[in-house]
Amino acid sequence: MKGKFIKMLIDCHAHIDEYRGTELRKALNQISERKILTMSVAMDVPSYRRAVKVASRTAYIVPAFGVHPWNAPQFSGDLVEMKELTIRTPMIGEIGLDHHFIEDKSQYPKQQKVFEFFLREAVDQNKAVNVHTKGAEADVLTAVKEYRPPRVIVHWYSGPMNILEKFIETGAYFTVGVQIGRSEKIRELARRIPVGRLLTETDGPGAARHLGGLEGMPADLEDVIEHLAAVRNVNRETMERTVRENFLGLVDNDPYLSSCEEVIKWRSE
Repeated sequence: MKGKFIKMLIDCHAHIDEYRGTELRKALNQISERKILTMSVAMDVPSYRRAVKVASRTAYIVPAFGVHPWNAPQFSGDLVEMKELTIRTPMIGEIGLDHHFIEDKSQYPKQQKVFEFFLREAVDQNKAVNVHTKGAEADVLTAVKEYRPPRVIVHWYSGPMNILEKFIETGAYFTVGVQIGRSEKIRELARRIPVGRLLTETDGPGAARHLGGLEGMPADLEDVIEHLAAVRNVNRETMERTVRENFLGLVDNDPYLSSCEEVIKWRSE
């Protein structure tokens, strides 16, 4: 019908492998019922393999492979297997650096080694990256500018405003998640990000719990959209359309994401 609004949400950063039992069933039901296209990023090799299995249970989950900076040191000597898995994945993530939660500076060189490995693979394979920056925003920016991966999604940016501006100059997209309802700084960041670069995420299930709430669920995107719409002074339908169009704009320039069966199904409904 002409003018009919079709609700279709996009979760650009979730950890679907971390759900278990009844929580997993609930999450999968929410994803299917709400048609939430979910980019499930990995913490390491085992989490990626589990995400692949979970993704087989619904048509809306795209499992991506990466190694989180928290786990990078234990995988820094096993680049052969990681290279094989990057070839299979349509997007590389979660990757990056963390100098906030990881205070042991002796781990930073191995974080850097693994991060740069993935950036090189992203460039060689023409794949998007989903990037963690916490406490290491300037160093992540330097690496992104040096390697220039073709498409960058900056996950849950919460760093300095001046570095945000420099990330914007690189053409990066930015996910906004559940913290927008709890943090004025995140709301201010959401105001400064160009509207054409805004994406949404849950970082579920752990993000909401980390912020003092219950286990995060895919339906939390409803609240994220509500808060984001208020911050940008538009109605929620406009914001949902904007996020969807932004993601499709990214996908249209991505030979791997655009060919995913899950993305094809979602965009055609």
